[in-house]
Amino acid sequence: MVPADADRAVRPGGACRSGHYDPAVRVVLQRVRWARVTVGDDVVGEIGPGLLALVGVAAGDTPEDAALLARKTARLRVLAGHERPFDRALVDVPGAALLCVSQFTLLGDLRRGNRPSWSGAAAPEVAEPLVETYAAEVAAEGIPVERGRFGAAMAVSLENDGPVTIVLDSAELRTPRSGAG
Repeated sequence: MVPADADRAVRPGGACRSGHYDPAVRVVLQRVRWARVTVGDDVVGEIGPGLLALVGVAAGDTPEDAALLARKTARLRVLAGHERPFDRALVDVPGAALLCVSQFTLLGDLRRGNRPSWSGAAAPEVAEPLVETYAAEVAAEGIPVERGRFGAAMAVSLENDGPVTIVLDSAELRTPRSGAG
């Protein structure tokens, strides 16, 4: 028997079984040797080794979504250890930091035409507190967090380490892995 809400069940990648677009908070993490964000001539955030987080918030996202991704970010084992290239997390490496930059363009819907639609992105007054929740939750784990400036035209500079890039999606993290057991 199919549950009554099966049509709205989220599939990885943001699509529902019905094919409707159902975005979720998305975070693109890049392992960096250093990263910096400027607004005009002002450096507003800068880190040494750690992770750069580009954070996109979708309409309908909640503080719980932001906190879920923050916990995953803090514990994600993508930093190099002494013996393995993916052995340590931000919480394991003294001095490792996070640079958090809001980026609504991560919610671009490209299913029709060649111009992205941003209709799935949360309104700024909704998105800004959720980006801050994400950053604050990572900081609560004892990790130094720098921030970009929400809504500003920012220039992000970085030196990738690897390169290593991971995409986190709150809908995927809430969905059990198929075949897991």
